[in-house]
This record gives sequence, structure tokens and C-alpha cells, in this order.
Amino acid sequence: MDSVEEIGGYRPWSEVTPDAARRLLVAAVEAFAERGYHATTTRDIAGRAGMSPAALYIHYKTKEELLHRISRIGHDKALEILDTAASGPGSAAERLDAAVRSFVRWHAAHHTTARVVQYELDALAPEHRSDIVALRRRSDAAIRRILADGVAAGEFFVPDVPGTTLAVLSLCIDVARWFSADGRRTPDEVGALYAGLVLRMVGASPDEAAAARAAGAAPRK
Repeated sequence: MDSVEEIGGYRPWSEVTPDAARRLLVAAVEAFAERGYHATTTRDIAGRAGMSPAALYIHYKTKEELLHRISRIGHDKALEILDTAASGPGSAAERLDAAVRSFVRWHAAHHTTARVVQYELDALAPEHRSDIVALRRRSDAAIRRILADGVAAGEFFVPDVPGTTLAVLSLCIDVARWFSADGRRTPDEVGALYAGLVLRMVGASPDEAAAARAAGAAPRK
């Protein structure tokens, strides 16, 4: 089960109204994560929401439209997290640390949602899949920008920026596949672990980024 609250007080699916539409969407997330999109029926979703199957079509024309709504909200949130870090203060190492920490934390704290958002793309209709792919490219660009800045500043040793960008995002996203709330690490701890791994991957010092974060260091240009 996903956590209730996000960083900054954001409550998952608060942007979905009215309440019946939100209940159906939450039920769909749980069903898709548990059974997979194709094995889930509209009756399954409505039943989990405590509603009749006919009620679903008042808010969503098709099951696929419901999946697209879930995927769009999730990818918008992912892009917001990465853009905020990429455009934030500090060195490239500090911004990469912030991006990975927050991105991984989201995938761990909301692993049920993230599994649907990240791994059901092939079930989307072509026009909806194109919409989501465009958002994923923007997320890719945010990480690529941080890496390029780090290379230009001499902070990172990254011979292949596009390939390293793919590796970083893949590492972070995979957290949703294996994370369990019953495990021995919290979302914050996994975020810290992965931030350190990624900084070492690009030849930066995790200790320097951690010290700057702890000290509230002034932004470096």
C-alpha cells in the first residue's frame, strides 16, 4: 500500500475530482498493480470502489482512459520532481543528489502507483502513449542537463551522457518493482543510498554533496 502523504504535503490524487472519480482511480491503481492492466476488468475496479460497473462510465469512458489518467498524473509528478532539482541551486553534484533522492523516495513511498505508472505503458492507446513518452523525454532531459552541467564544470566524469542518463533513470524507477513497506529501509533511506550510488557512478563525491546539504551551503555558480 502506498503512503498517504507526499513531500511538501501533497496528497496523492487530490487533483482528481469529484470524490467518486478519485475512488475509482485509486481502486484501478490497486487492481492494475495487483493483477495487471489486461487481467483487470471494469467490474473489478468498480467493486473495489464500492460502486456499480455502470458508475465507472460516468467518469471514465473506457478502462484505457482511466489508465492514461493515472499515468499522466504520475508522470507529471515525476517531471515536477526532476525539473525542480535540475533548476535548483547548488553545484551539479548537489542537484543530482537532490534529483535522485526525491525521485527514488517517490518511487518507494508510492511503489504501488509507480509500478502502474512506469510498467503499463504498452497498454495505452497510441495517442495516449505518445503523450506519456513526451513527458518521459522531458524527464530524461532534466537528468541529462544536470549531467552535462557536471561534465562542463569538471565535477563529473561521464563519457556517455545519454547512456548514463538512461542508467540513472532506470536505477531509480526500478525501486518501484522491488520496494516493500515491510522491508528494512524507509523511502528516505533508499533515496540516500541511491543518491550515493549515482554520484559515485558519475565520479563525484557523495560526502561533498551531503556536507553542502547539511550546512545549507550557498548556491555555487
